[in-house]
Amino acid sequence: MKKLFLASAISALFAAPATALAQAKPPAAPTLDKVLEASGISVSGYIDAGYTHADRNLEAGGFSTRVFDSQNNSFVLHQLGLTIAKQPKEGFGGLVNVTGGRDAQVINSVGAATSQFDLTQAYAQYATGPVTVIAGKFVTLHGTEVIASPGNANISRSILFGSVPFTHTGARATWALNDWISLIGGVNNGWDQLTDSNKGKTLELGATLSPIKPLTMTVSGYSGKEVIGTTEGTRTSANFVGSYTIIDPLSVGLEVLNVSQENAVGGTGKAKYMGVAGYVTFAFSPMWKGTVRLEQFDDKDGVRFSTATGTKYTEATVTGAYLPADNFELRAEARTDRANNPVFVQFDGATSKTLMTIALQGLYKF
Repeated sequence: MKKLFLASAISALFAAPATALAQAKPPAAPTLDKVLEASGISVSGYIDAGYTHADRNLEAGGFSTRVFDSQNNSFVLHQLGLTIAKQPKEGFGGLVNVTGGRDAQVINSVGAATSQFDLTQAYAQYATGPVTVIAGKFVTLHGTEVIASPGNANISRSILFGSVPFTHTGARATWALNDWISLIGGVNNGWDQLTDSNKGKTLELGATLSPIKPLTMTVSGYSGKEVIGTTEGTRTSANFVGSYTIIDPLSVGLEVLNVSQENAVGGTGKAKYMGVAGYVTFAFSPMWKGTVRLEQFDDKDGVRFSTATGTKYTEATVTGAYLPADNFELRAEARTDRANNPVFVQFDGATSKTLMTIALQGLYKF
């Protein structure tokens, strides 16, 4: 019995540390998002793929008021977007935003090689108190709609979206006076220019106002000399964007644009175009929402689309969205464009005053 008791005690003595070691798990390695969060770096992105069908010939030189969705009957990877940023409230930071896919070929800056990839934004930042200064390449102040697909309620972009610059290269300062007003000022190379094609620079001014919580308004303007053909002249643009949440599921928006270009008509005259767009969005439930966009555009001197002088356009779009998860959205859209002159090319080569498209979109965010 003594020998049995002694053996049991020795076994227990050795078993106790072994059991403790078996139960002690090594600390879990930190995940990448935790490491980035601790360092103040954010990484986000999205994939935008879809299908477009048109009743007119949008390819092979066919005329379209669209910016991105110029396919007759095709699936397409519109965008792969990736943004890496470190933007502290005080001190130095920066942001890099890359866009890949078919849409990248449209937003490439003037003079850049046409590519499936575009360095859409890349800038350094310095923030101190209410003032933030950025320098590099950044998106424009103009417009309700944006390049990155998740920032829009419709699949297709408006006529106004394609009638303003996409990006600028220069410097911009934002001064937040208080919680409801911010002032913006900057200087850059001009519309969609990495390097300036002339000596003149473009001045930008803007203000964002939120006098009451459901209402947000942005006014912005650009003025500077731009090259048109072999001549240059001052291009001036003014843009107003407003949005108002009537009730929690219902919101409305309005955009007004006016652009003038000197020395555009025969190298001596001034050309103008202007437009207005309205938006109504209603969330039927957390998983279902719908958006209606109505738009009028007057290309009075034919400088925007190089069509007949006095051509006017109207556009109506209905988009429905299904959101089964926070990071995925499925959309369907029907859109019709009309002009007072026959400008849309049919498949038989004749021209028409109307264009209609249907589109599907899958949008995944990460």
